[in-house]
Amino acid sequence: MRFTSVTFDLDGTLLDTVPDLHAASNAMLAELGLALRSENEIRDFVGQGVVVLVLRCLRDRVVPEGAVLDRAVAIFQRHYAAINGTRSRLFPGVIEGLNAWYATGLPLGVVTNKPAVFTESLLGSMGLCGYFTTVVSGDTTPYRKPHPAPLQHACAQMGCSPENNLHIGDSRHDIETARNAGSTVFCVPYGYNEGEPVRAADCDALVATLGEAVRVAWDVCPA
Repeated sequence: MRFTSVTFDLDGTLLDTVPDLHAASNAMLAELGLALRSENEIRDFVGQGVVVLVLRCLRDRVVPEGAVLDRAVAIFQRHYAAINGTRSRLFPGVIEGLNAWYATGLPLGVVTNKPAVFTESLLGSMGLCGYFTTVVSGDTTPYRKPHPAPLQHACAQMGCSPENNLHIGDSRHDIETARNAGSTVFCVPYGYNEGEPVRAADCDALVATLGEAVRVAWDVCPA
């Protein structure tokens, strides 16, 4: 195939991390004396990093700005550091798909909006570190997805060009990131999309699993 590298979103594409995020969010809200959130609410809040998640948790509970927001973010991070990886689980087919991609010999990377302090420990606890040549987190570059910089940085680390990279994600933010960087983008339908399900018409391919992505890549984008 024509791709020389593959990058993956993390939360919602490789891992179902909402159980961890839900527990940390409610621990934060309880400490602040605010009403808790349901797991489904947290699922729709995920996708643009910790600050946006906390901001959405506080919405309709308290005015989420200034010192209030800063304190809430610090509390969330403290709780999440203790919880991170304890309830997360691999989505079905992820290991099989990563094995198939790894067998192609292409360098693989992760591009996520999660802060590095949480990303690396999560990948380690889930046994995924060995698959990836590079990991780009939300604070690796000055920008977060959908800005192209994180994806461009990952490609540079892998010695490949964004134009020959395939990015696999679960939301419009991944689609926009790939488009902004000039990469091909496949999406999975099972992840976190902030209430906006991805459509086949919005990306280069909608694939049920990462393993299917390998097969489709040969057909959609041959050498």
